[in-house]
Amino acid sequence: MQKTDLKNLSLRETKDLFLELGEKEYRGEQVFNFIHKNMETSISKITALSKTLRDKLKKNYTIGDISILERYDSKIDDTKKYLFLLEDGNIIESVAMKYKYGISACISTQVGCRMGCVFCASTKEGLVRNLTPGEILSEVYNIQKDLNTKLSNIVLMGSGEPLDNYENVIKFLNILHDSKGQNFGYRNVTLSTCGVVPKIYKLADEDIPITLSISLHSPFDEERKKIMPIGNKYKIEEILAACYYYIEKTNRRVTFEYTVINGVNDRKEDLEELSRILKGLLCHVNLIPLNPIEEYNKIKANGNAIKEFKDGLNQNGIATTVRREMGSDINAACGQLRRKYVKG
Repeated sequence: MQKTDLKNLSLRETKDLFLELGEKEYRGEQVFNFIHKNMETSISKITALSKTLRDKLKKNYTIGDISILERYDSKIDDTKKYLFLLEDGNIIESVAMKYKYGISACISTQVGCRMGCVFCASTKEGLVRNLTPGEILSEVYNIQKDLNTKLSNIVLMGSGEPLDNYENVIKFLNILHDSKGQNFGYRNVTLSTCGVVPKIYKLADEDIPITLSISLHSPFDEERKKIMPIGNKYKIEEILAACYYYIEKTNRRVTFEYTVINGVNDRKEDLEELSRILKGLLCHVNLIPLNPIEEYNKIKANGNAIKEFKDGLNQNGIATTVRREMGSDINAACGQLRRKYVKG
């Protein structure tokens, strides 16, 4: 019989488990604190419990973990990329980036991805499986332990579509936020989605004020469909309507990610249409230089073109910045490290 992973349980679920075992409720809080605040991974080390109770727990329960398979350190900045080995042999990746305000981690939510965006390496082998809440938490905990510091920000922008793993991602966020664990602020978390419209509405109703980031990449439906298959299911106007609802419910600014591709979405008409559709929306545009992959031979727009695009949006009243390229010497594009390792 497969053992239950205690790391997947919320505080309430952990307390209820101990009540079912005939123990006091506070024992559950002790175990939750041990797992999520102390980031320990062995039941044997929960010294707040008697050895008898620990041995009883070990028969049917475990504390799941992932291990660092490789760590790549950039020589040009303080970016670190991690390849993590899951207990079933699958591999995921995460990135830790150092900023003036602290360290931000880019975290994966799935093994692979089924969204099919043409410029993203993560999706090329399709979706293998969803990550559990405990596995997503383990990315955070392992990075913090490796760097011996608490992360200041977390972005769900690694491999996978977070809203395609909705229940596990929401549980991850709630456990991470719990005051008996990491007590990590919701406002320091950003979730990136390619635009799964029904789940954006659902997320807005969760009462968890994280930052929503939309992978847009074109202001025209027909062009967006060519690079993002999700565009065949949800029109841009539907995504924008969901964003208005999200802002209304959370009072949080929405970010739009826009990978600038030479001759594809950096034209004058793209600038004008993007300015038009975002006018009046509480938002910010983050321009991203294209990270080329072998299956997509387009080239990124040059620095001057990106600057002109940024300046044009700002002049039109759309707050816009260019994402800083980090870790470019360690194969920084999302999904590339995992694919390279798996292929050998």
